[in-house]
Amino acid sequence: MNMRAHRLIGRHGCTALLASGLLMLALPSAANGFILKDMEGKTHTQESYQGKWLVVNYWATWCPPCQEEIPDLIALHEKRKDIAIVGVALEYKDAKEVRAFVDDNLMSYPIVLGDDKLLQQIGPAEVLPTTYIFNPKGKLAKVRRGLITRQYIEKITGPQTGDQK
Repeated sequence: MNMRAHRLIGRHGCTALLASGLLMLALPSAANGFILKDMEGKTHTQESYQGKWLVVNYWATWCPPCQEEIPDLIALHEKRKDIAIVGVALEYKDAKEVRAFVDDNLMSYPIVLGDDKLLQQIGPAEVLPTTYIFNPKGKLAKVRRGLITRQYIEKITGPQTGDQK
C-alpha cells in the first residue's frame, strides 16, 4: 500500500494515523462525491446511494475494535435495505491478506482497498476504526472515530420502517 502512516496506539486498541504526514482539516462535501472500486471490481459512487443512508467504515485486519464491529455491520447490511455499508481496508500488506480476512469473517458488504486518493475523497482516518455516515440526500451526517455499533448507527438513521425487517 502506498499510504505512509505512523501508528500511535490509542485508547481501546485504536490507532491514530497521520497519513502522509498531513492532517486533512476539511471534511468532504456531498458536491464532491466519490468514486470507489470494490474488490469485486464493482464501481460505487456517492450518487448511487441517493435515497439510502450510507455507512463508510475504515478498518484494518490487525485492529481489534474493527473486528468487533463486523457482526453489527453485517447485520445492518443484511437486514436494513435503507442502509448501505461499504468497508474500506487500510494499512494492509496486500489484497490477498484482505481477501482472506473478508472471507474468514463472512463480510457480505462491499470492501474497497483504501489509499491516499480514497482518503481525500471521503475523509481522513486519524484512528481506526473511523466511520462516515451520509444521510439519504448524500450529506455527511456524522463521523465516528473509534468503535461503532448497530445501536449507534440506528440512533442516527432511525428505526427500520415498513417491510425492511
